[in-house]
Amino acid sequence: MKSDKIYIFDTTLRDGEQVPGCKLNTKEKLELALELEHLGVDIIEAGFPVSSPGDFHSVEEISKVVRHASVCALSRAVKADIEVAADALKNAKHPRIHTGIGTSDFHIKSKFNSNREEIIERAVQAVKWARNRVADVEFYAEDAGRTENAYLARVIEAVIKAGATVVNIPDTTGYCLPHQYGEKIAYLVNHVKDIDKAIISCHCHNDLGLATANSISGIIAGARQIECTINGLGERAGNTALEEVVMIIRQHSDLGFKTSIKTQSLNPMSRLVADTMRMPVQPNKAIVGANAFSHSSGIHQDGFLKDALTYEIINPDEVGADGSKIVLTARSGRSALAHRFRIIGYEFTRNEIDVLYVEFLRLADTKKEVGEEDLHALAKVAVSA
Repeated sequence: MKSDKIYIFDTTLRDGEQVPGCKLNTKEKLELALELEHLGVDIIEAGFPVSSPGDFHSVEEISKVVRHASVCALSRAVKADIEVAADALKNAKHPRIHTGIGTSDFHIKSKFNSNREEIIERAVQAVKWARNRVADVEFYAEDAGRTENAYLARVIEAVIKAGATVVNIPDTTGYCLPHQYGEKIAYLVNHVKDIDKAIISCHCHNDLGLATANSISGIIAGARQIECTINGLGERAGNTALEEVVMIIRQHSDLGFKTSIKTQSLNPMSRLVADTMRMPVQPNKAIVGANAFSHSSGIHQDGFLKDALTYEIINPDEVGADGSKIVLTARSGRSALAHRFRIIGYEFTRNEIDVLYVEFLRLADTKKEVGEEDLHALAKVAVSA
């Protein structure tokens, strides 16, 4: 399906919630779902209804309040799962059932004790069951990243024929290199009959730190949906980070893609998810980390103060961040010191800064960061002298 629009499928409430300690109650899920809709995500995967009565209730309640985004419920390729998912979605304005089965030989032989032909039959049957209940059915080929391309193409062709509207190609174990994942998507584009009747989706895990790169490689090769989570939360090492793929698409406009995400809400959304799921964001996390717009090296600080574009490719305002920060450490230079003094109300000559800088370095060598109180103390010494 040719389009420049990349659909953002958020699975924070499902895959993200699988992180140990991140379990959400219905009230928390409802609050996050409404904020995700406000953020502009196209599809919200609200949960796995058959897994527990609480999750069924959460999906049911989210379906009642989300009006613009599609609400998606996960299921296995099991009729009971699919029926329960459909029941949970009965109030959704735009319901989607996400069903599927493992397609790699690892899954077929070890997990299902089955064979390739039987897996295709089960996949087709699951899609047909789901299409009996909703018009929008997404099929996932679990462990597609380690599935032989020719067999994967057979599976995808069969489920599209059965009525799948979206075909999800998960790199479930985070195994693929970016060029391998892109080639897999391209293979499907070129070898699956009627592939244009479905949207190809990327669902990449971060076991090798390649989830974002693989997702971008996937859309370049022809996928038009990315499955992701706020802050990259998810099973094991996590999922593709929503904020990363969205800003890559925005920054690299030459790719020709766009999303519906309101980027100014990315940092507030990140903080809300971190607080609600009790999972702090690592400081050096791209886009939303506390240090994403911080500068502590003297060379970087000097360049940034002359022109922010020398060391920042994103304006903090674009992503709702608090602003750029000049952090004073023993690696900071004179220009950064003078800048921080001006911010708190002191104007010193170049010669005065040279003298103050010697005292600043002595202090900076004794602590990780020189703060505002330290600067006031240094300034008082200089003024009294």
